Amino acid sequence: MRKLLLAVVLTSLSTLTYASNFKLSSPEIKANSTIPKSFEFNGFGCSGENKSPILKWSGTPKNTKSFAVTVYDPDAPTGSGWWHWLVTNIPVDVTELASNAGAINSTTLPKDAVQGRADYGMAAWGGTCPPQGDKPHHFIFTVYALKVDKLGIPSDATAALTGYMIHANMIDKASFTATYSRSK
Repeated sequence: MRKLLLAVVLTSLSTLTYASNFKLSSPEIKANSTIPKSFEFNGFGCSGENKSPILKWSGTPKNTKSFAVTVYDPDAPTGSGWWHWLVTNIPVDVTELASNAGAINSTTLPKDAVQGRADYGMAAWGGTCPPQGDKPHHFIFTVYALKVDKLGIPSDATAALTGYMIHANMIDKASFTATYSRSK
């Protein structure tokens, strides 16, 4: 019994992972806070400014060749959540996305970065817009360190395909979550 217990402990120790130094933050949206209305979608009954926030990351993992950024609402009443923003092919020397970089035909996205088709049907930031009266929705902001320069996905790829390719090429990720709701 002691040998079995020792074997289990040694196996567990050999598979431990260490806390990552890879971090994501925003000076406009704090982790575990309420998202300001300016980031709300403008349409579908919502009346925000539909601007994407500044996002900054640090602690880039070794061997990173590019980044991807996503914003996802797992609480959307769709059965599969809602993808608000997907950006891929962000060059490895970039550590920030500017305010409103998610505009349609953005001129402030880093060179070679590509916005994927979000669940609003457009390749751009689609702001928060949970149904009125719903409990606060959680919005997960994530940056992924990738082992490839470019994902090589079609320009009209679905969020699911984009997510699959991100995860297949991920070295590490950093996230924070904030909430948003609309009263009745």
